[in-house]
Amino acid sequence: MGKPVVYGADYSVYVRIVRLALEEKGIAYDIVPVDIFAEGGAPAWYGKHHPFGRIPAFEHDNFRLFEASAIARYVDEGFAGPALQPTDPRARATMNQIIGILDAYAYRAMVWDVAVERLEKTEPDVALIANGLRQAETVLKVLTSLKAQGPWLLGNQLTLADLHAAPIIAYFVKVPEGHNLLTQFAGIWDLYLRMAGRPSFVRTEKA
Repeated sequence: MGKPVVYGADYSVYVRIVRLALEEKGIAYDIVPVDIFAEGGAPAWYGKHHPFGRIPAFEHDNFRLFEASAIARYVDEGFAGPALQPTDPRARATMNQIIGILDAYAYRAMVWDVAVERLEKTEPDVALIANGLRQAETVLKVLTSLKAQGPWLLGNQLTLADLHAAPIIAYFVKVPEGHNLLTQFAGIWDLYLRMAGRPSFVRTEKA
């Protein structure tokens, strides 16, 4: 089989999710840089890889995918290496539920409304940050309630849910408000520190 190709940029949470899956499976891959925030947006050729002009996109032996969750599941199921999804149907459903929660409720609040607003705006919108922190607190409460006993969200097995959560949290803890809130949820804080120490996480840090 040929080497997979990831299209995207190292600043992207969702590109990092895909790269973490590849790293944890031990799969060599190539990255083709695509900066959707460049002047003029993504290059015209990228439309054949992602019709909505977002990142990441993925290609493997002439098979193309976009949407990080779909790519990560393909990586887990299509390649040898440690399994990143539980076989038990209830545990697998919980994993998918957590990923859905992160996409629907955590990403916008933690990354854009809190971290990006605080770090990149000359005059941050304090009301937006406050709303983001309230949403983030709800997310962290729910994750705490869903987390199984053990080092990872699903217990003793590292899964795609952990790989989905960690890059979002990594942005969130860049700002004091995010760091301070996360440390109030010891189980999730410990999980993040455990993930942050893994070689896969270090290798996918933004340059």
